[in-house]
Order: sequence, then structure tokens, then C-alpha cells
Amino acid sequence: MSQAKLNVVVLEVTRNALDLIYAACRQCYSEEFAGSIMRAAVDGSKKSLFVRKIVASGHDSPLEHAKFTFAVEGVSRALTHQLVRHRLASYSQQSQRYVKEDSFDYVVPPAIENDRVLKQEFVSVMGAIQQSYNRLREAIRASGVSAEKANEDARFVLPQAAETKVVVTMNCRELLHFFRLRCCSRAQWEIKALADRMLELCRRELPEVFSAAGAKCRGLGYCPEGEKFTCGKYPLRK
Repeated sequence: MSQAKLNVVVLEVTRNALDLIYAACRQCYSEEFAGSIMRAAVDGSKKSLFVRKIVASGHDSPLEHAKFTFAVEGVSRALTHQLVRHRLASYSQQSQRYVKEDSFDYVVPPAIENDRVLKQEFVSVMGAIQQSYNRLREAIRASGVSAEKANEDARFVLPQAAETKVVVTMNCRELLHFFRLRCCSRAQWEIKALADRMLELCRRELPEVFSAAGAKCRGLGYCPEGEKFTCGKYPLRK
């Protein structure tokens, strides 16, 4: 057992994503065929400027044609319970049924990490859960059932802090929505850290779409959370 650390890797980005978004956008306003638009020799800076203007205008539907696939590790089951609420996405998560958790890693919340006494209790609880899981799994296995069945039943004692790995695919429009919600300072700390890292990678790969992305206050110019919940970075809506 050990403390998990967030790691995010871009596995794949739609090939020629900028060209694809440009062609899809142009199809909406042009008599030309998108197949011809895609093949036409158009200066890259012109495409970049066009897509930036489209994104700024809020014409988001062409962005659905391009997608990102991420590999994520070092996150908790508590995080992935939140993540899968974003339904316009595809997920492939490490199974606690097929993967034995005889030495599971775990995520420690900052409020516990920064307090020596709380951290000691947390680590002690994780160790006790690990021992219980191992005993249950071995006892169930000894009853003559398969390893898969033993994993399946023993996993019920595992905590939400248990580390997991997941592959996530989202189209660019859904990513913008994800960032609006999860980059907000009011988002739960762990999924905010994930969203911030994903946004950093998206900006590097496709700045035309993601350079201005982030919490919804960035696009609105004001905080929609109200006086009770605002972080104060942006003014409240009048």
C-alpha cells in the first residue's frame, strides 16, 4: 500500500483535429462539400483564427467531431463516481472484480494530509481495511469459489479512497462543459485537480479551442454562484 499520485496522459487526439473542426464549421456556411473543404490548401493561421472565432461565438456543435482520450491514474473511487456523471463520454475503468486489491493504493484528502494526527488515523484505517479485505478474500477463496468471485465479494469493504485507473474519451464540446463545471473553485478538490491537468494538456494540443476554456466565470465575466459561494475572483452578476 502507498499514497497515490495523480497522473494524466493523452493517449490520442483526433487526427488533424483543427482541419476537421474547420471543415465542419465551414460546411454550416458554405455551398462547398466538406470533403473538398478538408482537402483544400488553406493557410493554417487562417484556420486557427476561424476556429477561435467560432469557439468565441458559442457555435460549439462542430467541436463534437474532435475528441481526446486520456489515461488517468492515481485518483480515488470517490472521484470516478463524480466523473461518470458526465454522460457524454466513454469510460473504461480498472475493475475491482478482475484485479486483486491485495495491496491497494489510496488517495489522501488535503485536510487530512496536512494534519499529522488525522493522517496517522487515516493511514491506520487504510491498513485495517487492507487486512480485512485480504482475510475476507482468502476465506471466500478457501470455500472453493473462483478468484474472480472472491474479489467480487471482498471488494465491498474497500474504501472510496482506493486508487483506481480509468481511460476517458470526451469530444471537445463536452470537454468545454466539463471544464466549466470542474475547474471552478467550488468543485471538489480532487476532480478539480484532474480537470486542471486535463485542461493544461488540451491547451497544449488544441489551443484554438481551449485557450480560453476553464471555469464558467471566465466566459461569463462574472460569478454565477451567488454571494454565499463566490470565490471573489470575478464580480457577482448585477
